[in-house]
Amino acid sequence: MRSLPDRIRHVVSFEIFGLALVTPLGALAFSQPMLDIGVLSAIIAVVATLWNLVYNYLFDLALKRLRDTTAKGTVMRVFHAILFEAGLLAVLMPFIAAYLGISLWQALMMDISFAAFYMVYAFLFNWLYDRLFPLPEWQGQP
Repeated sequence: MRSLPDRIRHVVSFEIFGLALVTPLGALAFSQPMLDIGVLSAIIAVVATLWNLVYNYLFDLALKRLRDTTAKGTVMRVFHAILFEAGLLAVLMPFIAAYLGISLWQALMMDISFAAFYMVYAFLFNWLYDRLFPLPEWQGQP
């Protein structure tokens, strides 16, 4: 298990590098001012983090009540992920449209693009982080 300081380093570096990448790329891709994309990206990161806390708590409560366990198999994990993204989309899409003065359709495309970027980014970042800061128990593992 990683220590608390290591987890904090992970989260902070993930967000800093993510914002440093997504801000210029988003500004370029969507022809929006970099400051607007930067502010929007920071707000999205905070909202996504808070939604993650609330959503996972509520999802586990529902599972516990309905199934008497919080264990999740593959199908439940897929359902969990889709519902998480749908809830985040429902909150963020109108906010993005209002903040940037764009249509809901444009906001939807932008939100999907942010989600796709962060999915790939999270995979690559976590792989690189594990290579740079391996745990002692991983010695000799690929």
